[in-house]
Amino acid sequence: MARSRYDLPATFLSLPLLGFLSVFLIWPLIYVFVQAFWHDGGVTFTFFGTIARTPVLRESIANSFKIAAVTTLLTTALALPLAHIVTRYTFRGKAVLASLLLVPMVMPPFVGAIGMLKVFARFGSLNLLLKEWGLIEQPIDWIGAGGFWGVVILEVLHLYPIMYLNVAAALANVDPTLEEAARSCGASERRLFRTVTFPLMLPGYFAGAIIVFIWAFTDLGTPLVFGYRSVVPVKIFDMVTDIRTNPAGYALVVIVIALTAGVFAISKGLIGSRSVATIARGHITSRERAVGRGRSSAAAAFMILVIAVALVPHISVLITSVAERWFMTPLPTEWTGLYYKLAVTHKNALPSIKNSLFLSSLSTVGDIVLGITVAFLITRRRIPWRGFLDVLVMLPLALPGVVVAFGYVGCFSGGPLDPRDNPMPLLVISYAIRRLPYMVRSAVAGFQQTSVTLEEASASLGASTSTTLRLITLPLVMANLVAGGVLCFAFAMLEVSDSLILAFKDQYFPIAKAIYILLQRIDDGPYIAAAMGMLGMALLTVSLVLAGKILGRRMGELFRA
Repeated sequence: MARSRYDLPATFLSLPLLGFLSVFLIWPLIYVFVQAFWHDGGVTFTFFGTIARTPVLRESIANSFKIAAVTTLLTTALALPLAHIVTRYTFRGKAVLASLLLVPMVMPPFVGAIGMLKVFARFGSLNLLLKEWGLIEQPIDWIGAGGFWGVVILEVLHLYPIMYLNVAAALANVDPTLEEAARSCGASERRLFRTVTFPLMLPGYFAGAIIVFIWAFTDLGTPLVFGYRSVVPVKIFDMVTDIRTNPAGYALVVIVIALTAGVFAISKGLIGSRSVATIARGHITSRERAVGRGRSSAAAAFMILVIAVALVPHISVLITSVAERWFMTPLPTEWTGLYYKLAVTHKNALPSIKNSLFLSSLSTVGDIVLGITVAFLITRRRIPWRGFLDVLVMLPLALPGVVVAFGYVGCFSGGPLDPRDNPMPLLVISYAIRRLPYMVRSAVAGFQQTSVTLEEASASLGASTSTTLRLITLPLVMANLVAGGVLCFAFAMLEVSDSLILAFKDQYFPIAKAIYILLQRIDDGPYIAAAMGMLGMALLTVSLVLAGKILGRRMGELFRA
């Protein structure tokens, strides 16, 4: 009898894992589609017709597209020259400035919006300062169109590092000899970029643009803080309360899923159809060149200007968190550290911190167990659906949090996991599902760096698979597991969409939901929320630095779908 080419014990081990992912990842999506297309025993497009006939919903879809499109264009306008400067020029202080360009990544725009309102509102610091100087008579609406530009600017300041990293990596892969050949033929710098450089770096640019577009389209927290409610994520958030009687929310979620899937399909198609492997030699002379004082000063000034503007939300939140009194004045008139104390003791803040610590810890443990199992099956065992499992665990990177959370509310309402009664189990599961890709990619990187011969030697001495894994493999990949676990924990602590949608009762609020509720308080709420945001930013900064130290350049692989 022919022996199976698959590892049967590993195959059976993968079945519960596939079952878990099917129930908490695939089934909610299927449920959303069924509710959106099935009514009165048949297929229907009625709910999509309702959206098309409702001006408010049509406007919300249009606004979300405009936010995503404008954000993508503006991040492109920032990222292209920044990447060109960093990869092509060398001048004093460039390394420090290049590192500072990534600082905006440590503050979620949901938190940054708190400080931005203090600066750019109609009676914010900027307008009051300009009025004191006699430059304006009436306040300028900096966040115009009901908050549209406020949302866009904050998204740009948060997301441009993602575009910059992708574009810089793509530029680094362009063979400089091709550019030198074009120059030798008389091509100007502008024509060189248009006909040679940009076509070769297009896949990398497109990958960054896709991430920025989808992120801006599906961000929930920032529009909520700015009060710009005519966008798709906020409408989905509003429809959670009447999810049982109004199926239009399911149709909106399907639109978001269709957009996300379509954009990723286009991305994979374009990237897959283009080859960027232009460097054929083993060694290439550095393409960075020293430039004159004038050009280096201009490049440094541009980078400093971008960094300074990008740090405005951080500085604004910091000032808000230590302001005792800040009303109708450009800067606070009194200062205090009281709100940091309240951030960990206030009746609305302390329970949320405890909840987030509990939820994030449990979800991180779950991610570690699941991540090790998946990585082991993918890298060390032959199972029939290894490729499908790999794609499945990376799917959460392509699914916006608002989609997953809405699906959970819909398909688990009325049952033992109903989030209206107790959202804690679903919050743990949703946090774990959303961050599982980070742990899987981190663990896979560790397994790939560990020679399988060590495990084979252990097995040849009679050790079981579990003993080999416990005594040999896991100690060798422990650094990767720590890095992945730290990232999972930090991002779970600051998760926005799942926290806002799944937590209905105040005793179960995580940090993000508590910050949102505190912002509604007229008195001290925004100041306590700012202090909580600063603590969260500090946690994320330490986590990213620690993970970067452990994983080095391979850290970027954790964020690729």
